Amino acid sequence: MERCRRGRVTPHAEDAVPPVPLDSAIVFAPAGRLVPLALESTIRGGTLVLAGIHMSDIPAMEYSNHLFLERDLCPVTANTRADGAEFLRLDRTLNLKPTVTAYPFERTGQALDDLRASRVSASAVIVFK
Repeated sequence: MERCRRGRVTPHAEDAVPPVPLDSAIVFAPAGRLVPLALESTIRGGTLVLAGIHMSDIPAMEYSNHLFLERDLCPVTANTRADGAEFLRLDRTLNLKPTVTAYPFERTGQALDDLRASRVSASAVIVFK
């Protein structure tokens, strides 16, 4: 599998096509219209992750152009501020001891490599300074 390559985002991202096929992509924007473009831009076996808490409707897609060739579409479950507050209330009751591995932003690639290789046993967190 090819190494991940990053396409450039333009102000009109729906018109942008990455310069090379991607092995994976993440859509953070709440714009469902970007999903078909992102899927078309991934290679056979590629993965698209939808990471927005909210997203507009995704337009109809064609199986052969968007999902064929074993492409994966993975929505990420997102939590709200109220979910976090409830979790913290439970934490006090259950006395949880979370484990976090922090990576500076400059080592994001290393964090991803560590996650892929199962070298992180809990949560990996990217720290911006």
